[in-house]
Amino acid sequence: MSNRSVVWCLTLALAGAPAAPALGQEPGEAWEPPRLADGRPDLQGVWDFRTATPFERPEGLGETLTEEQAAAVESFAAAAQQSADRPPAEGNVGAYNAFWLDFGTSVGDDRRSSLIVEPATGRMPELVEGAARQAGSLDVDVPGERPWRVRSAGIGADGPEDRGLAERCLVGFNSGPPMMPSAYNNNMQLFQTGDHVVILNEMVHDARIIPLEPRDHLPAGLLQLNGDSRGRWEGDTLVVESRNYSDLRASFEPNALVALGLGSTLRLTERFTRVSDDTLLYEYTVNDPATFTAPFTAALPMRLSDSLIYEYACHEGNYGMINALSGARAADASSEQ
Repeated sequence: MSNRSVVWCLTLALAGAPAAPALGQEPGEAWEPPRLADGRPDLQGVWDFRTATPFERPEGLGETLTEEQAAAVESFAAAAQQSADRPPAEGNVGAYNAFWLDFGTSVGDDRRSSLIVEPATGRMPELVEGAARQAGSLDVDVPGERPWRVRSAGIGADGPEDRGLAERCLVGFNSGPPMMPSAYNNNMQLFQTGDHVVILNEMVHDARIIPLEPRDHLPAGLLQLNGDSRGRWEGDTLVVESRNYSDLRASFEPNALVALGLGSTLRLTERFTRVSDDTLLYEYTVNDPATFTAPFTAALPMRLSDSLIYEYACHEGNYGMINALSGARAADASSEQ
């Protein structure tokens, strides 16, 4: 999908920093999260993670956008979403119109210029020399090798293995982990019990069931697309550490058209902190010395939504992949005549 990957605006500093007043509160006013019967914060609900704030800080900008810069970013985001209503170009049937898109169009009151908060540059660290990197496009045929780890786009139509992981409905293009919102279905529902947490992403209905009691990770050779997650509480913050990612996925995707590194070397730490009645602060740290020269951390607030999570059936029960491959075979036959 589009490489204009967008998420809800960053309105708060890292949880380890002094707490900012919750929205609607006066400075200095204490706020207590709602709690469950066991005394833990209630993080449950449907959380929306759109924003117009860029993942990386654009060159030449400071940590905070000026009012004029923020207005320009928001104007661009709104125009990008509406541009889907333009008639398709000749020879191109087009895709979804703006009705189906759900990009964020606000950078929020604090006007941060990037979701990355560490390093202080607001940009990803450099890649390690020789680290795997794949980049796709929405064209059918582009250079590339299997296994194809890019989430959207592919390298041809000889077989399903040449299509992106999200196109094959194996993972969502924004569901991560870590969660990287994009064109639509930027929603997550969180459930809690005393000994487990469930993170359900609307995109491709991925559900991670995360134990909270002490438990060893799976054996090193047992790899999964979504990794193996273990959770614990640090004060009022839920911390989830994941490893055992498969090499069939990348270590990290800054957008749905780029795949960096191999999943097997990724160690991911996610933090969930309820900071107001309607805001869940989501932070994640990517630690992969085989891919990046240093770890990096991004943070974004998720907004409580009164909407429902809907099933995203992807290709189950329809003919998307069959049509893509049969269309390619028809094109092959036509070119041979």
